[in-house]
Amino acid sequence: MHGYYHRILTVDLTSQTFAIEPLADDVLSECLGGKGLATRLLLDRNPAGVDPLAPENNLIVATGPFCGGRLWGGSRYGVYTKSPLTGLYAESYSGGKVPEAIDSTGFDAIILTGQAERPTVLTITPDGVVFHDGEGLWGMETFEAEEEALQRFAPNTEGYRNPGAFTIGPAGENLVRFAIIANDKWRCAGRAGVGAVLGSKKVKAIVFQGDQKRQYADREGIAQYAVQFSKNNMDHPGVKAYRTMGTTMMVTLMNSVGAFPARYWNQGSVEHVEQISGETYHAEHEVKPHACAKCFMACGRLTRLRKGRHKDLKLEGPEYETIYSFGGLCMIKEMEEVAYLNDLCDRLGIDTITAGNLCGLAMEARELGRLDYDIEYGNADQVAKLLIDISNRHNVGDILADGIRPTAQHWDVEDLAIHVKGMEPAGYDPRKLKGMGLTFATSPRGACHLRTTFYKPELSGLIPPEETHGKAAMLVDYEDRLNIFDTMILCRFYRDLYSWEELQKTISMITGQPTDKESLKKRAADIATMTREFNIREGLSPADDRLPARLHKKALPESGDRLSAEEMEFMLGEYYQLRGWDSEGTPRS
Repeated sequence: MHGYYHRILTVDLTSQTFAIEPLADDVLSECLGGKGLATRLLLDRNPAGVDPLAPENNLIVATGPFCGGRLWGGSRYGVYTKSPLTGLYAESYSGGKVPEAIDSTGFDAIILTGQAERPTVLTITPDGVVFHDGEGLWGMETFEAEEEALQRFAPNTEGYRNPGAFTIGPAGENLVRFAIIANDKWRCAGRAGVGAVLGSKKVKAIVFQGDQKRQYADREGIAQYAVQFSKNNMDHPGVKAYRTMGTTMMVTLMNSVGAFPARYWNQGSVEHVEQISGETYHAEHEVKPHACAKCFMACGRLTRLRKGRHKDLKLEGPEYETIYSFGGLCMIKEMEEVAYLNDLCDRLGIDTITAGNLCGLAMEARELGRLDYDIEYGNADQVAKLLIDISNRHNVGDILADGIRPTAQHWDVEDLAIHVKGMEPAGYDPRKLKGMGLTFATSPRGACHLRTTFYKPELSGLIPPEETHGKAAMLVDYEDRLNIFDTMILCRFYRDLYSWEELQKTISMITGQPTDKESLKKRAADIATMTREFNIREGLSPADDRLPARLHKKALPESGDRLSAEEMEFMLGEYYQLRGWDSEGTPRS
């Protein structure tokens, strides 16, 4: 198996030791690296039922075979662990330039286990690990911590490529259960609380630097393919749309179809859409495309605000999900305020989707007279204060820091809370986009939009959004292909460019192993089942694959659209059958 380093690095933080072990071809052939390999390692090495914040919970960092070379869309890393937010499987991905630094250390997976006695910074190179005292960085926000870690702890050995680092913010240090891991200032492994797991291990930052490169089976073929790939796709309509507007283009679109969740899931659109649209953002502020390494899409929005009380604030973003979260759920009408809240979350190190959902839940509970706390729809200052309190676990923030399920139980608002498995949905209302309802229900990490990105075929007309019959078959095909993306650790936005045929072609050139669509689909299905087995072992029940009852009972006011519980059960039954699982979603042996 070419294209792999055939090495795993295990870092024991308790004993401050490390081990490098070989990785056999048969494991790589089965799992293909990335998500497949990490899931196998979690099943094999994590104690069943382990507390996500206990030393024994492993945190795995991986890059994929597309990273560090000529191929496009692969400058990404994945983080895999047991989630402190859901108590189930966690996967979270990030891009930027740091993935190439991680890859240059020459490991297919890096496993962190144990817990340091005091704040620690790690330097990882091809030779292993150096442990540093991290007290001086503890308490820093993410931007400063990343800069300091690189300045103090990058080895800069002759012949090494550029160093990179990722870090946690105050939220991760304080074990906020939806804390992120941040890199390149504005990029992050943002969902499922992976930053809290790093914080529980007392690791503030990790610096990566090395000189390793993957050896492909057909090096010349890969080089020619990469050149032709960019020529063929540089002017693809989807590529041009992302380069022009980034994900901000989704605001107007989602609002126009009535699937833009607003006023904490009470509405499917907002009247202030023009104020928070991507078109207005680009017109009123200095916004430039910004790309990860090895990417011609440049979906990032490198921005300097030109007006408002946060004038001259520089950031990358906000992404659509942050705009939906604060501009939709929380009804904040000024894009400058949404951008400021984005920047604040980045610095504190918290997930904007969960943060906005929790603030929206508090607003809804307050409006209904079920919470005595000073927060109202549209008030950005109150949101900012609450975000800081969450990060510091101060006052009511200490409750919210544990996530939506404990918060809803504590406030007795479980009937209002919108989540699946303890993680909140992204900005695609399943009452309008019914395939997204199935996605949210079945995603192993909670209500995740990225597991299938099924809003794409529903919005583009490939399948009617209101249809339920036969929908699971198309969804499984999308999920399987994106599972292969995650073994390679490819960017989701290349989904229109790397078809099954293109994946087959590139993986064969990388590995030297002949492959075809059917063998890839089998591997993808096996990984889905392996992930399911992990979750069942950790306590997943059939009820966890359901949407909250509120989404079934309450229709969207603008259109009357709803997703009935019966429709959901039908799609779920089809999905289980296609996966080869029984009627309760248990894999058949």
